[in-house]
This record gives sequence, structure tokens and C-alpha cells, in this order.
Amino acid sequence: MTPQTPLLAVERLVRHYPVPREHPFAAQRVVQALRGVSLTVQAGRSFGIVGESGSGKSTLARCVMALEPPTQGTVRFNGSDLQSLSREALRLARRDFQMVFQDPYGSLDPRQTIARVVAEPLAALASPPGRAEQRERAGESLAAVGLRSTDLDKYPHEFSGGQRQRIAIARALITKPRLIVADEPVSALDVSVQAQVLNLMMDLQEQFGVTYLLISHDLAVVQHLCDDVAVMQNGEIVETGSPDELFADPSHPYTRALIDAVPRVIF
Repeated sequence: MTPQTPLLAVERLVRHYPVPREHPFAAQRVVQALRGVSLTVQAGRSFGIVGESGSGKSTLARCVMALEPPTQGTVRFNGSDLQSLSREALRLARRDFQMVFQDPYGSLDPRQTIARVVAEPLAALASPPGRAEQRERAGESLAAVGLRSTDLDKYPHEFSGGQRQRIAIARALITKPRLIVADEPVSALDVSVQAQVLNLMMDLQEQFGVTYLLISHDLAVVQHLCDDVAVMQNGEIVETGSPDELFADPSHPYTRALIDAVPRVIF
């Protein structure tokens, strides 16, 4: 990848979902979740996608993570079209991009110890390390997010919501990824805990140089963390820019409506 090549490039992405027919002879209808979305994310930066529920943000995240295929368009990571990779090549590529999900309660397997939860992505490596090294690296990841190696033998129910999200971030970090897709990573947390997790993410970016694609409905979260922002409405990007420029002087009516609807955000 040359210095000018973005780490992530989404080009004219379209995603349709079929709607069940009302009767056998009815025409097939589709829901258009994404309508030609394009964006680029440079390495080491934080790119925010903001919009209301149903705007297509999470669908975009799943396509970027190659968890589901686009109907049309391409997702290029580090210069490679993810849809053109073989299953094995995609499995190996996943070590370089990880995901943090919204629900810190539902995203961790309650039957597994924290050591196994955090070390799980190491299975995607070409040569997975042995169990002793997996445990060592899991402990290092926990330490990076402010937890202790003594937590490795505990279970998810023994932690608070904020701690569980730190564990989820540790799991995403363990393969030393270049990109982390965070889908509403703090929306299930108290406001005070949200700030702690966001500050942690900023510290980790400075320490490891990781790139973030942040999905959120909260303008304050995006403004706090992101270098660049895209506003989505009905499966389309309607406006892009830096947080300060975009939120101080929005040009699209939808962006202005989002800002007006959140009076606690101060610009």
C-alpha cells in the first residue's frame, strides 16, 4: 500500500434486502439499506458515521467487516477487494481489522473465561500461538485497556458494563489490527463511563496507531473522538467534513435537524 492509498476505501456500496412476498405471485420487493455509499479512511485517523436508527450505519459496518456481502460496489482494505478474497485469505486478513460491538453484555460468551474471550481472534493468525503465549498476550491486552492479568480467569458476569466493553476492546486489540470498526461502542453505558471508554480509545490510538471507523447516533461521541465525519440518511451519505466544521456550519437540512435535536451538544 502506497502512502496515498487509504487504509479503507468503500466505493459505491449498495445493499438490498428482499422483503417477504405477501403471496406467491406478488412481485419481489427489496429494502434499500445502502444506496451507493462511498468513503475513504486514512490510516491512523478516526472516521465517524452518524445518523438515526435505520439510516444504514450498521449495515455499512457489517459490509466493511465482510460479515455480509454488498449487493453492488466494493470494500477495499489495504488495497485489496475483500469480496475477491478466498475464504482462507479473508480469514487471515481479519487479523488486521476487528470489531467492537454495541452490547458489552451480549458480545462476550458468558461460558468462557476472559482469557479465552480475549484470545479468541488469535485463531485467525496464520500460525496461532500456543496456549501459554495466548494467555500472555491476553494479559497484555487487558493491561492495555486498564484491567489486570489476574482478571483472566474470571467470567464476564463478574465485571461492570464499562469493564466488559474494555474487555471487548482488548479482544479487538490482541491481533494488533490496523482498523477497528466500533458500532455504537458506548451507547449502552452510563454517560460518565462513556467518557472513560472514549478517552481509552483515544489513548490506544496514540499508543498503537490504530484506525477507527466509529458508528454512532450520538453527535457528541463523534465530535469527541473523530477526525472526519459522514452523516447518513436513508442509506446515503448526505454530508461529510471535520466535526468542528460540519457541526458548526452544517449545509444539509438533515445534519441541522440532528444537531437541533441534541441540545446538550455544545459546539
